[in-house]
Amino acid sequence: MPDGPAIDNIPRTIWWEDGKVLLVDQTRLPLVGDVLVCNTYEGVCTAISTLAVRGAPALGVAAALGVALWVVTETDDIATVDEFLAEIERVADEITATRPTAVNLFWGAERMKAVARDNADLPLGELRELVVTEALAMQAEDEERNRAIGEHGAALIEPDSRILTHCNAGSLATAYFGTALGVIFTAAEQGKVTRVWVDETRPVLQGARLTAWELRMAGVPHTLITDNMAASIMRAGLVDAVVVGADRIAANGDVANKIGTYGLAVLAKEHGIPFYVAAPTSTVDLTLPSGDDIVIEERDPREVTGFTVAGTFEPDSPVASRAFDALTEAGAYEVPVAKGHQLRLSRKGGAYHFDGWFRMAPPDVPVYNPAFDVTPAAYVTAIITECGVARADYAASLAATCSGAGGLDEIRRG
Repeated sequence: MPDGPAIDNIPRTIWWEDGKVLLVDQTRLPLVGDVLVCNTYEGVCTAISTLAVRGAPALGVAAALGVALWVVTETDDIATVDEFLAEIERVADEITATRPTAVNLFWGAERMKAVARDNADLPLGELRELVVTEALAMQAEDEERNRAIGEHGAALIEPDSRILTHCNAGSLATAYFGTALGVIFTAAEQGKVTRVWVDETRPVLQGARLTAWELRMAGVPHTLITDNMAASIMRAGLVDAVVVGADRIAANGDVANKIGTYGLAVLAKEHGIPFYVAAPTSTVDLTLPSGDDIVIEERDPREVTGFTVAGTFEPDSPVASRAFDALTEAGAYEVPVAKGHQLRLSRKGGAYHFDGWFRMAPPDVPVYNPAFDVTPAAYVTAIITECGVARADYAASLAATCSGAGGLDEIRRG
């Protein structure tokens, strides 16, 4: 690990290149660094639903770039503005149907639809160009917002702080830089961070796989813990602040974030530790009075009953090479593994790639797998946005913070 922070080493997550959407496949990190190339908006939808791209701000950018990709690849046969407006509504709605909780996904799609509606008097060719330009602007704006969040949040961090974070709200959860980790990166550059405690974040392990990887890349001191260790290290006096991201924030300050966040907030309050939420104003949904109105996504039971693996290897002998060549000659080879385990082999350049899922729970065990929980505003010390820091009374402070900032309420009214 570098002697000091090396923040410039953190990755970009999703970007536009030569009329295509490129994104880091987060399902295979940290051991495999594949970049997915999406040639159609349906490919972006698949990337969202499979968690190849995830994190609220990144999903907002993904929605916008997905619509832009549709404009570039599938609108040549559209003859009228009215037909274009009808089709952009359909495509945007298809994108937002991929996941229900992160409001930024809806915000990104709504902004694309709004810019098309608001400029319906333009010739069709100019309207198409304008929609693509708006999507690229959103990608650039995301980094600007995140850096501002980092500056506002770092001002709240005391020198020599030990910070606990949950899930991944870093550069991988945004187009670039991060929200909760953006605060930590900025504070680390200011010499304020002694250590970051990284919750593993069951069941998909975004903390262990993604946050630990980003902090290592950035040269920020960190230690990985299991989720159920948080209470113990708080009681031992080893945590000075908790900083997390958010997928949706209601008008009253209730916060939806990765499952397990609510428990951390309760623990933090019990131990007198400030609990900070870092998110752009696009995550604030002023149309929802409270967290009771937030739809919580339930995901595949296999995330709980087993675990996934991915990796790349090179055979250690000519005999092994011939064997793997024979297995993968016609394409990916599904290894017939017993007990419901899955293993898939494929060629990857001069090497081979494997993707697997292995069961660790009894077959047919009932599973409840909510991806998020809601932390009541009473447990939140402050909400850090690009426009400043909101504190209780959140109904008033969030409304003031988001006024004119382009949040979902403004887009819907527009």
